[in-house]
Amino acid sequence: MKILVVEDQPRLGEFLRQGLGERAYTVSLAQTCAQARDALCESSCDAIILDLGLPDGDGLDLLREWRRCGFNEPVLILSARDSVEDRISGLDLGADDYLPKPFSLEELLAHVRCLLRRHSVVKQALIEHRGIRLDLAGHTVRAHGQPVDLTSREFALLELFMQNIGRTLTRDFISDRIWPGLVDTNLLDVYMSRLRAKLEDSSGAPLFRTLRGIGYQMA
Repeated sequence: MKILVVEDQPRLGEFLRQGLGERAYTVSLAQTCAQARDALCESSCDAIILDLGLPDGDGLDLLREWRRCGFNEPVLILSARDSVEDRISGLDLGADDYLPKPFSLEELLAHVRCLLRRHSVVKQALIEHRGIRLDLAGHTVRAHGQPVDLTSREFALLELFMQNIGRTLTRDFISDRIWPGLVDTNLLDVYMSRLRAKLEDSSGAPLFRTLRGIGYQMA
């Protein structure tokens, strides 16, 4: 399980990295809002532990941005702000749990286990966006009510985008997920052309944005 820890205090960040790492979690650290955004663009994660008081912004604004963009992975707020109002604000903005500082490592680990267990049960089996309906359980796709025939790789690529609507996905990130171990990322361009041909309506706005030299984004 991959966990992103967004915490600006280096000692606490390292404490969390070590404590979670000893329990077989893979941990990435970010100390600012900018670093957290970059981390999610470069790699996916199974959960986020989020501090609120960050040097370049408020963690609540970052959380609001993630939820607005369709990022649905579980978020545990870990903050010294422990008033009832702060907790309500965090949960209303889309946090899945709230743990005030100071805390014990064992309590944090219990919250993380509960978060991941609960999320694995309720993970979406049906995703819809701009007329595209992706059924993960049935492994089918419909566009504006009409069935779309996709290969297994095309389906996996579309699923990756629909799980990350609005996020910029780098070429390397996409290729590692869809063609692990393959060095030639030019294959991605071929598959993107196929998806566009099968899903985009010429009369509407493009479904996928190309960010030259960076990657792609599902709009």
